[in-house]
Order: sequence, then C-alpha cells, then structure tokens
Amino acid sequence: MNREVTLPLIVDDQGTLHVAASDVSKLLRTVGGRWLRLVEAGDEGLDEDTVAALTIELAKLADRIDVACIAHSSGAP
Repeated sequence: MNREVTLPLIVDDQGTLHVAASDVSKLLRTVGGRWLRLVEAGDEGLDEDTVAALTIELAKLADRIDVACIAHSSGAP
C-alpha cells in the first residue's frame, strides 16, 4: 500500500509557498487512516496503541486547522 499523496502548491511573488488548509487537514486525516488500515491488516512493525494515539493527534490538529479557517472566513476574531 505505497501510494503517493500530492498537494497543490502555490508560490507567490515573494517566493512564499502556500498550500490550501483544507488540503493539509485532509492529508493529516489520510495519513492517520492509512496507519490504522495497516494496523488492522496486521502490520507487525506498528504498535496499535501508538498508531491510535498518533491518529487521534493528527485528527485533532486537522480539526484545529478547520476551525481556524472557518473562524477566519466568518470574520470571527
């Protein structure tokens, strides 16, 4: 299960690299989901508790990114 994930990257006139926040949060959730599927498939190299904890933290980070974007787009302080 070796798949590549691509993100659209945008470089502005000052050379600053930009990635859509929705793509970042989706990537975080995708990585966690793939780890979980590997554990469920019996991958001996992965500790189930560690994968679960890391997946939860990635989902929390993705949620914080989404909430910040919603707040920003709605004009909330």
